[in-house]
Amino acid sequence: MPADHFPRHKSMTTSISIVTCSYQQGAYLDATLRSVLDQRYPALEYIVIDGGSTDESVAVIERHQESLACWVSEPDNGQTDALIKGFSHASGEVQGWLCSDDLLLPGALARVGAFFAANPDVHAVYGDSLWIDANGRFLRPKKEGAFFRHAFLFDHNFIPQPSMFWRRRLYEKVGGLNPRFNLAMDSDLWERFSRHTRIAHIPEYLSCMRFYPQQKTRSMRPQGRLEDQEIRSRSRLAAWRGVQPLHRLTGTALRVGAKLVAGGYGAAVDESVIAALEPYHLGLAAE
Repeated sequence: MPADHFPRHKSMTTSISIVTCSYQQGAYLDATLRSVLDQRYPALEYIVIDGGSTDESVAVIERHQESLACWVSEPDNGQTDALIKGFSHASGEVQGWLCSDDLLLPGALARVGAFFAANPDVHAVYGDSLWIDANGRFLRPKKEGAFFRHAFLFDHNFIPQPSMFWRRRLYEKVGGLNPRFNLAMDSDLWERFSRHTRIAHIPEYLSCMRFYPQQKTRSMRPQGRLEDQEIRSRSRLAAWRGVQPLHRLTGTALRVGAKLVAGGYGAAVDESVIAALEPYHLGLAAE
């Protein structure tokens, strides 16, 4: 593992730590790493935690190791454990994580850094995302609206995880990620964030989420639903059981209304944004 280094940068540039955790994702990992490093963000601290992969993952990481703050390949207890390990090394003012099969869109970190610099009272923000297939080709946009805690609790987690960023002091204040959750760790963290701060929305595409048959969130969907229900049920304890159907109705109405206002239904994606994906296309065999 290379010695830790954190690029020196101008004091006006918001430092950002990104953590990528991976296990046996060598087919996608190079594109993920390049999508972050190609940002050329001057105050980037990029941390990669591999779970002891036996495929080409380590070779991929080694190709980029001079641009990484630190990396490790060793057994862990799953994604959440790996992320916790990664964030324990993070020193950036702003944090986020990128799964080893997802991408950041060009300019995403510059946009996020500028947003936090211009909005010192905001401690968490998310942008929009694109859905891509296994080979990295555009499928559809995921354009969201403003955040409402009520909608988040009583409808669903509509925040695209790779487009979510927060200040490190907020992460530390809420106690970080909870190792109890293996799939809905993001929902759990966003819910705890929302108890302490306003979550803002940048109406721009910042990331790409990959969808393919073997991915963890699809193959373990029942477990994910159970974890999600646990998170929401603990947050509804103050609500009378008899009015929860009304809460669900109003939560959905808030989310749909916010998405309508933002133009999220039938949203068009500029051809230049889609073209920016081409350097990250893969040549995997069709499923």
